[in-house]
Amino acid sequence: MIIHVVSADETLWQIANSYGVDANSIAQINALPNPNQLVVGQSLVVPTPYTTHIVKSGETLWSIAQQYGVSIQSIIQVNQLSNPNALTPGTKLYIPPITHIVQPGETLQQIANHYGTTVQAIINENQITNPNMLYVGMYLVIPRPKPKIEVNAYTYQSNEEAVQSLNAIGDLLTYFSPFAYMIKEDGTLEPFDDKQMVDAAISKNIVPMMAITNFTSTEAGSNLAHVVLSNPELREKVITNVLQVMQEKGYKVLNIDFENVLPADRENYNQFLQLAVDRLHPKGYLVSTALAPKTSATQTGTLYEAHDYEAHGRIADFVVLMTYEWGYRLGPPQAISPINEMRKVVEYALSVMPAEKIFLGFQIYARDWLLPHAKGQEAETFSPQEAIRRAVKYGATIQYDMKTQSPFFRYVDEQGREHEVWFEDARSAQAKFDMTKQYNLRGISYWALGFPYPQNWVLLNNNFTIKK
Repeated sequence: MIIHVVSADETLWQIANSYGVDANSIAQINALPNPNQLVVGQSLVVPTPYTTHIVKSGETLWSIAQQYGVSIQSIIQVNQLSNPNALTPGTKLYIPPITHIVQPGETLQQIANHYGTTVQAIINENQITNPNMLYVGMYLVIPRPKPKIEVNAYTYQSNEEAVQSLNAIGDLLTYFSPFAYMIKEDGTLEPFDDKQMVDAAISKNIVPMMAITNFTSTEAGSNLAHVVLSNPELREKVITNVLQVMQEKGYKVLNIDFENVLPADRENYNQFLQLAVDRLHPKGYLVSTALAPKTSATQTGTLYEAHDYEAHGRIADFVVLMTYEWGYRLGPPQAISPINEMRKVVEYALSVMPAEKIFLGFQIYARDWLLPHAKGQEAETFSPQEAIRRAVKYGATIQYDMKTQSPFFRYVDEQGREHEVWFEDARSAQAKFDMTKQYNLRGISYWALGFPYPQNWVLLNNNFTIKK
């Protein structure tokens, strides 16, 4: 796959022709609302066997060729490099695919074994309809090995909407987390109508993960958490009720998302987490937590202080870093998931827990703020697809902030009001996938299903093999 950024006056036909692909395939893979209306600065995923590589400091053509399993000369030819010995960091290179010409007597299995891949991967890459009909001289593109990760997705959709989402992208999920069971002050749980979506997840070989929480969109939940966490009997009661739900509905993992916990309850929270592990592990269940985006052990604030990264990383089976919401709906306009801030959180987490326990949080929605921003004024939240639709409607030019690796644009509505929109596109998704690979993280956790973002799922599948 290649990510192409639309320039002024470019048409879809011109872009497709330049890469030697069908325009309809680009329109389809990006779910373009109107293929005849592109926006300057819009990113498009182009379905081609070529790969994009951004040169890093210290890299040479030899090291890049080794990384991708191709010859130096092929990279020089594709990129028409006049001085191959002078690579500048930040330069974009197109990397040709690994190719194979079928020889007499060869089978797909032999070819797959030779390149360290699978027959199915070759079939998928080359869209082979009859694997038994190989012929001598046949040109095959060999898929490169992809890192294996786990993928979780939260949802607060209805049963019907969640099932639709699972039908669309369930093949790319390891875990599925309906949000959420609310704890109560007496240690019981608020009932949750989730059976239909949990059953749908199980039918698709997705592990259901039961999320419990102490907060709502209107209640911070600090006192509720204190009442439960400070009382050993209530802690036991909550876990007993959790176990009952897990056994009844088929959940296999518990995800504890207690937020705004009072700093004084930090050790109580750790004890609750240890209790959950002690009681769930013998029954074959896993325990995970959701952590506020901290960058140091001494970070102050109710959102952060009771979240003990070292303890959670040691006790839980894995953690979800909630690396989003810098662009808060009630705050000023800015990138929702800025990669520079996300990196600080990941690097702090890695200093106190192993990479194989860390999920990178990835929000998949856009926000539209009115300008000038007034304190307390709420931004509108919608999908990345809707962001593109608005950019088209109002003739906006999409810009890309390199520091945060996030796209944004401004427009003026029918009432003459100025807006600023921050969203996610193919480039910002790829930046998050690259960071996941760089740090060898366990996986990615999406917040939340229900916001159409086709580019993300195409690129996720292109970058990783999803563990099931």
